[in-house]
Amino acid sequence: MLNRITADEGRMVVESLSDISPELGDWIIEFAYGDVFSGTELSLCTRELATVSALTALGNARPQLKVHIDGALNVGCSPDAIVAVIIQMAVYSGFPSALNGVSAAREVFADRGVGATTANSRTGER
Repeated sequence: MLNRITADEGRMVVESLSDISPELGDWIIEFAYGDVFSGTELSLCTRELATVSALTALGNARPQLKVHIDGALNVGCSPDAIVAVIIQMAVYSGFPSALNGVSAAREVFADRGVGATTANSRTGER
């Protein structure tokens, strides 16, 4: 599941822990991806959007946010949906966290060659 969602990024994170805290790497694989992300109650896209929302709201987890924005794309979430959940966090965690989230999304989208299509959802203009 880790590979399906995060591809090489997740593997590299787990491998980077091998010299200092291999247990943390094991927990990531076994609990986060083995138990939680493998559940059947929610689609992987919904799980990734929830993760992007939470990491955006935290405001202090930019590397993890970028991995999960990428992961959301990997499991079929649209760039527009990703941006929408990040913008939603402005209401609950403030504009700075939403602005930082949009910045992270912009970087991931640029790396992937994708982009959001809703430039102005209030007026319907693009």
